[in-house]
Amino acid sequence: MEGTWQHTTVLLNEAVDALSADAFSKPGQTYVDATFGRGGHSRLILSRIDPSSHLIAFDKDPEAVAAANAIEDTRFEIRHQGFRSIGELPRRGVAGVLMDLGVSSPQIDNPARGFSFRAEGPLDMRMDTTRGTSAAEWLAAASVEQMAEVIRDYGEERFALPVAKAIAARRQERGPLATTAELAELVARAVKTREPGQDPATRTFQALRIFVNAELEELQEALDASLDILQTDGRLVVISFHSLEDRIVKQFIAKHSREVYDRRAPFARPERMKLEAIARVKPGEEEIARNPRARSAIMRVARRTDA
Repeated sequence: MEGTWQHTTVLLNEAVDALSADAFSKPGQTYVDATFGRGGHSRLILSRIDPSSHLIAFDKDPEAVAAANAIEDTRFEIRHQGFRSIGELPRRGVAGVLMDLGVSSPQIDNPARGFSFRAEGPLDMRMDTTRGTSAAEWLAAASVEQMAEVIRDYGEERFALPVAKAIAARRQERGPLATTAELAELVARAVKTREPGQDPATRTFQALRIFVNAELEELQEALDASLDILQTDGRLVVISFHSLEDRIVKQFIAKHSREVYDRRAPFARPERMKLEAIARVKPGEEEIARNPRARSAIMRVARRTDA
């Protein structure tokens, strides 16, 4: 059960506005909400697209899929898949792809999901609770070197090695970690300094969530797939919430927004650019005041060229 946890969609109007160059007036188009979450973007898209157009949403969280199944609109389809699966859609058949990479508030706020260090719950962190390895299971078996690498690379945690050693010592002395509270308490002792206003467990929890769900790998695959499925002038809209995600998106758009010359064949015609960067948008002060979780969001928008 999801309980009463509510989700406020970040950059709702800005993202949907950016998704279509013609304000959704063109008939018979297909749009993709690659990360349904709790459907804020999807519902607004459905309110704007032509009656003959179609919206396909993806999400691997069973609770998100259950929320999507409550939408009664014949133009809407939900798929219980991660967003790397957008590559299964017809080549050059999509008018717009939206990716909101944030973890939804019901996932964070529900202790049973194990994403938050603020309330005790099972140390799970899987987006799809029907498959895969939980954070607790991985921490019970990983070596110090493996844990330190994940916490350093995905959490950008300076004290990754002390945290990893503390987890291993706790595992040897008292058995594996089982709850979020146990991990948060252990990390708090291992992290000697912290950013003002940030819980010392923030970076470790972020790292484990990203690793358990292979988030960065899936993002790269989904971005690559977007090039295949977007039609000419189709829009790519991506909302990121931390620097690792945004760096991947920024570099992807930059890479495909320039002509590429083959140095081995200097007189050959260059490979034409596939994307045109359109915008970089951050939430305004009013939105951040209403929803503090929006403060780290960055939205990047690009257009598919005819290459």
